Amino acid sequence: MIRKAEMKDLDAVNELRRQVNELHVEGRPDIFKPGFGQELKDHALIYLTSENNEIFVDEEDGRLAGMIMVDYFSKPETPYSMARDFCHIAEICVDRDFRRQGIAHRLMEHVKEEAKKRGMTRIELDVWAFNDAIRFYEAEGFKTFRTFLEMEL
Repeated sequence: MIRKAEMKDLDAVNELRRQVNELHVEGRPDIFKPGFGQELKDHALIYLTSENNEIFVDEEDGRLAGMIMVDYFSKPETPYSMARDFCHIAEICVDRDFRRQGIAHRLMEHVKEEAKKRGMTRIELDVWAFNDAIRFYEAEGFKTFRTFLEMEL
C-alpha cells in the first residue's frame, strides 16, 4: 500500500535513506561521507513538514518496504530559461528485502499521479553514473537531458 509518510515513519524512512547513503559512499567514497548522522536524519523532517516536499512510502505487512522523496519546484523565467513547474525525485529506495517486486515502479506511478494533481507535466531526477538504478529509470521512461562530466587533475 502506498501512502504519504507520517512522523511515525521517520525512523523507518531514515533506515531506507541510510541504505541509499551506503550505496553512494561505496560508489564514490571520494565524495560521500560514511555514516548517517543526525543532520542527515533531520533532512527528512523537511519533507514531512513542507508543502513543497513529500515522502511517499510503500508499506508491506506493517513494514516500510520502500520510499520516495519528492520536491515540487516552480522556477520563474530568467534571462537564460523559461518558467517551469516540475517534480524532482530527490531520493528513492526499496529495502533490500523487498527488491525486484515492483515496489519502485508503484512508487513512481504514485508520484506521477501526485505531480499531475499539482498541474505538473514533468518529473526530473539525477542519478550517479555508478548507480545501477539508471536502467530502472530508463525503463520507467526517463531520458537523459543533461550530463555532468569531470576530470581528475
